[in-house]
Amino acid sequence: MIEAEYIKPNRNKMNTSLAHKLIVLVLAISLSGGCASVKGTAPDHDPWESYNRAMFSFNDGFYEYVLDPITRGYKAITPDFIETGVSNFFNHIDDVFVMVNDLLQFKFKQFLQDLTRFIFNTFFGLFGLFDVATHMGLPKHEEDFGQTLATWGVGDGPYFVLPLLGPSTLRDTAGLAVDWQYDPVNEIKDDQARYATIGLKAINKRAGLLKASNIVEQASFDKYAFTRDAYLQHRKNLIHDGNPPREKPANLKSSKEDEALEDELEAELLKSP
Repeated sequence: MIEAEYIKPNRNKMNTSLAHKLIVLVLAISLSGGCASVKGTAPDHDPWESYNRAMFSFNDGFYEYVLDPITRGYKAITPDFIETGVSNFFNHIDDVFVMVNDLLQFKFKQFLQDLTRFIFNTFFGLFGLFDVATHMGLPKHEEDFGQTLATWGVGDGPYFVLPLLGPSTLRDTAGLAVDWQYDPVNEIKDDQARYATIGLKAINKRAGLLKASNIVEQASFDKYAFTRDAYLQHRKNLIHDGNPPREKPANLKSSKEDEALEDELEAELLKSP
């Protein structure tokens, strides 16, 4: 038994090594030939459109026939105050990552605001179950490592649709790998409890995006292109703290109705957990 225990691989070390390799690989590609910016026409930032469309269709089917029915069932049987508490709790955990990225982006004033928010919600909001800080004038901010990489000058890289996770870019994929590696959920030792928490987190996230998904369904043109451009615009909005340069791809001709839907979708994405 001692011998078996000695040669048993350390899963945490293996995961860390794998994540680091993935980050290095993605950043290397992003910083080299794949540094296309979203400022060009669609082919400039979506060179893998064939793959992306296939994965988008797969994800769309998974959402429609698997995840969305589960999410609607969750919303139907869960009282609103519990659903809100679950959302608040995951947002509270996320505030830890927000503060770290505040510092990495040198947003010291925002860091102090987010630190105060975290303290208030921990002590007066019962460890984040109640979002008392927002009502005290301390709103939640959205910062992740993908945005931090952007502020450090790392290019977007090509648009990239991830299996099940959906829209991304190479830079955001690298950021997601870091965020996932240090997610406290991964520290839960019991496998069943960890998987259940991950599942609840995914359902909670999807619940906040159901209305945004319905907006996408109303788009009068290509659903894939609408989702792609909305995602890239949303990320640009987050990176520029709500004041992005508003640019329309040269080959995209949107009706006024579609532009209104884009604005509505952006608002829903900003409100989602």
